[in-house]
Amino acid sequence: MAIPWPAVQSRFNKRKMRDMTGFVFLIGAGPGDPGLLTLRGAELLGRADVVLYDGLSNRELLSHSPNAEKICVGKHGQSRIWTQQEIIDEILRHARAGKRVARLKGGDPAVFARTAEEVGALRSAGVPFEIVPGITAALAAGSFAGIPVTHRGLASAVALVTGHEEPGKPESALDWNALAHFPGTLVIYMGVTTAGVWTSALIDAGKSPETPAAIIRRCSLPDQQTIHCRLDEVAAQLTPSNKLRPPVIVILGEVTKLAETMNWVNRRPLHGQTILVTRPTDQAEPLAGPLRDLGATVLIQPVIEINPPKDWQPIDDAINSLSRYDVIIFCSHNGVRFFLDRMLQIERDVRRLSGVQIAAVGSKTADTLGEYHLCADLVPSDFRAESLAGALEPDANGKRILLIRASRGRNVLAEKLASAGADVRQVVAYDHSDVDQANPEIIDLARTGRIDWITLTSSASAENAARLFGKSMSRMKIASLSPVTSKTVASLGFDVSAEADPYTIESLVEAINRAHSIRLDEVRGETNRHEDRSQDYEN
Repeated sequence: MAIPWPAVQSRFNKRKMRDMTGFVFLIGAGPGDPGLLTLRGAELLGRADVVLYDGLSNRELLSHSPNAEKICVGKHGQSRIWTQQEIIDEILRHARAGKRVARLKGGDPAVFARTAEEVGALRSAGVPFEIVPGITAALAAGSFAGIPVTHRGLASAVALVTGHEEPGKPESALDWNALAHFPGTLVIYMGVTTAGVWTSALIDAGKSPETPAAIIRRCSLPDQQTIHCRLDEVAAQLTPSNKLRPPVIVILGEVTKLAETMNWVNRRPLHGQTILVTRPTDQAEPLAGPLRDLGATVLIQPVIEINPPKDWQPIDDAINSLSRYDVIIFCSHNGVRFFLDRMLQIERDVRRLSGVQIAAVGSKTADTLGEYHLCADLVPSDFRAESLAGALEPDANGKRILLIRASRGRNVLAEKLASAGADVRQVVAYDHSDVDQANPEIIDLARTGRIDWITLTSSASAENAARLFGKSMSRMKIASLSPVTSKTVASLGFDVSAEADPYTIESLVEAINRAHSIRLDEVRGETNRHEDRSQDYEN
């Protein structure tokens, strides 16, 4: 039986609508530390076409969604906070366009996150969704502030309480009398601006004013703050003049007294230090990660951009004529990647390098060759171009040498080998250019002296950092990767406080740690000498 055209059209439209419906992931971002995101959360962020994130979500988590559209729905003190309805409308708009939408929510979606409202809207619209748990601040506090919210001898129960109920309620839905006599730990969320209200309510209901309290700001982040006081002192600590802005939780109970014995965060060697990493974004983590592990707050502001060469033809010509060369020199790990990836892209393979001696300027470059199952025949012990030239010079006369390099940099290696009689051909494998502008927030931190260290890994990075930050560089301690970089820093009028030896990222981290430890010892020694002089004066 023939189906009338309107019915066919209706079925087609319904199927089209169904096919166009996207999917929404409601993902818990955790308490702040980007390493505390769940594996499932990271996986789904990688699939997202659009990410809506709030101010409590660490922006570093957005690196899991390199190709997604990112939309900030507001951050306290920095941008307008979207209403819940605006957020729901935006989620639905993208989902109805067939996109995969990640709604990244601070902490856990099921704890004071208004997830039920978003889920209700999704169900009504027929949009499929998944909820991914995250670590909520109350639980993170046990690990990062040294406060177990439950304890066999002190607290067998824990209550999570909002300090900021829905505006417009005729009366509080909280039973303050029950909470005041709760036989365990109380954790107050979102209670900064209303601290006077809820602390008074608890005390009026019979909770002792002397109840131990811990105020924890930015739990799990390197600049986490913890203030210990009594219940009747909490409101005074959270006044605007003290500048303890959200995110803040308050823990009430005897368990807060265990913080000192369980504290490990403040004991990390670089705790309290803010360090600026200037490497390209996709290469920053090998330096930023170890610094975070040592307790530092790490800022990333690239001063150099790494891009493919403007013209691939010279690279292709070199690849197709590799048999002409006796030696191929890789000056950096970037050169290795761009050259060998191009070789594979044009359907050539590493067997073309058979019979060619391979030299690498440093261990990182040699390690990158290893990723392509190649071993460097020659790596200088001190990772300097001059040392590599010295090793090759005795047999360089008459040799044909291919040197893979960046679009700019020192010519010392090529010049020395050419002087020794070698036929040197230099090929640019990648473009090395300056970043025009730095993030205004980082510029402001530098200007006001709130960056303790800046890391510089090349002469070019030193020159560009000086251009971007100007005199503000004098407010930072400078960590240099090599003597060549340090020489450039000195020529720019700045001092180097730490230098890597050998010239590796791992050694640069160790140099910063060592220099900071020495400085701490000096400060402690000066403090002790001052105290001794004071006692002598008093005696």
